[in-house]
Amino acid sequence: MTRKAIADSVRASVEQYFRDLRGTEPHDLHALFLAAAEKPLLEVVMQQAEGNQSRAADWLGINRNTLRRKLLEHRLCK
Repeated sequence: MTRKAIADSVRASVEQYFRDLRGTEPHDLHALFLAAAEKPLLEVVMQQAEGNQSRAADWLGINRNTLRRKLLEHRLCK
C-alpha cells in the first residue's frame, strides 16, 4: 500500500465521519482520529515484530519507552 493509498483511506474515513455527524459540530477531531489509528497500528506492528518492542519502536520511529507507554494506554500489554 502506498502513502497515497493510506492518505486516501484516511480522507474517506474523515469524510464519512462528517457525513455521519449530519451537521453536528465535531469536537476534538485530531485526538479522535489519532487514537483510532494508533491502536490498530500498534497491534499490527507488534505482531509483525513478533512482540519485540525494541524492533517495533525502531520501525515506528519512536523511543521504546514511548512505545511501552502507548501499549499500556491501549491495553495491549501488561
